Amino acid sequence: MSFLTNPQDAHFWVMIALVAFIAILWRANAHSIAGKALDDAGAKVQARLDEAKHLSEEAKALLEQINVQRAESERQAAAMLEAAAAEAERLRAEAAKDLEDDIRRMRELATRKIAVAEALATAEVKAAAADLASHAAETVLAARIAAAGADPLIDSGLAGLATGFR
Repeated sequence: MSFLTNPQDAHFWVMIALVAFIAILWRANAHSIAGKALDDAGAKVQARLDEAKHLSEEAKALLEQINVQRAESERQAAAMLEAAAAEAERLRAEAAKDLEDDIRRMRELATRKIAVAEALATAEVKAAAADLASHAAETVLAARIAAAGADPLIDSGLAGLATGFR
């Protein structure tokens, strides 16, 4: 530390200049200006930090709201899908029932048509059989009458009867 006591040493004068500079800064209240500048810079940084914290909280709240809306939308979509599936099943069952009813009606109509056709065919067969039977009976009776008129015993008996009543 001998340089602090020797005015011939450059370090001595640098030390004196540094002490004088610090004294001038102290006398000019530079420390309070520097402190105020640091406080202002700190306040700006704190304001930015507070704003960032506020924005972060708003973003978290908005994210939570979006998540709630998304969950609600998903729930509504699931409910809509479930309702659509139920409606599709109901329509399918209704269509199957309608088809079954149509088939049953067609079957009943076909059965009725068959029954009517059978009745008509039976009536036609009975009428044809009756016509055939009456024609056969007519033929048989005509043959018997013709055969009866040709028998000489019957003819003489009939002639004798006819003369006996006169």
